[in-house]
Amino acid sequence: MAERGAGTQEWQELYGNWVLVPRRPRAIVHFLGGAFVAAAPQVTYRAMLEFLVQQGFAVVATPFVNTFDHAAIAQRVMRNSNLALNYLEDEVIRRDLPIYGIGHSMGCKLHVLIGSLFPQPRAGNILISFNNYPAKRSIPGLEQVSIFSQGASQWVSQVTSQISSQLSSQIPAQFLPQFVAPDLNVEFTPSPEATNDLIATQYQVAQNLLIKFRSDDIDQTRSLYEALQERFPHSTLVERLAGNHLTPLGQDVNWKPTEFSPLDAIGQFVRQEVYRDQNQLKQTVAGWLETMQKQSR
Repeated sequence: MAERGAGTQEWQELYGNWVLVPRRPRAIVHFLGGAFVAAAPQVTYRAMLEFLVQQGFAVVATPFVNTFDHAAIAQRVMRNSNLALNYLEDEVIRRDLPIYGIGHSMGCKLHVLIGSLFPQPRAGNILISFNNYPAKRSIPGLEQVSIFSQGASQWVSQVTSQISSQLSSQIPAQFLPQFVAPDLNVEFTPSPEATNDLIATQYQVAQNLLIKFRSDDIDQTRSLYEALQERFPHSTLVERLAGNHLTPLGQDVNWKPTEFSPLDAIGQFVRQEVYRDQNQLKQTVAGWLETMQKQSR
């Protein structure tokens, strides 16, 4: 099913990916969004992605559903995106183009896992608001559930001990009932620490732009930068922009005044203020991609 996109182009679903291609693409962007909003990236990140298409970049946006096994998600995303990327190059664009990864939040983690565990040809990665928190901080309520589980385990242990002591003289030990409380002390795979180790030792993408927003309380770009310094200290750039963790999600409203009036002037002003942070993000991303394109010529 197609969805209206930039200009006269339309989003197309291709092998489980959402694809938008300009008439004369000069490079390809593989985009991965954040957890819980990545299921429909052509909608949740529409403004930013369609802006890149207007700049001449074909976009392949791969949806995913978050689970605890991030390595498995990364592998699945890689396989699905490769089907679309290969089709575009062979059947639509009909030539090899540089491919850049762009990720937001958890999408950053998936890109670095792909680049570490399943290296793919990438001219560079743009990693926006990197997030690598443990499960207890990432999933609301999980820490409280784990605390409850620990209490339940202690209670079950006490009850089991009492039952065993009362029945041990009557029933052989191997036939005594065994009780096990559920273990909810879960963590993502790989863990945050293991992910940082992978980046520092196995990550294969040399050119990286890291973007951090000033009002982002859950950003972990600093830890990502420190890990990348172990691999590519001279080709990792950090940009700090105005905005917050949700800035990449902002949706542009196409205000078209029918005549000049005070209302139209107010509408244009509000539009500029609301989307100022995202516009800066768009220009920063497009500018870095343009620089990479010129360096590769």
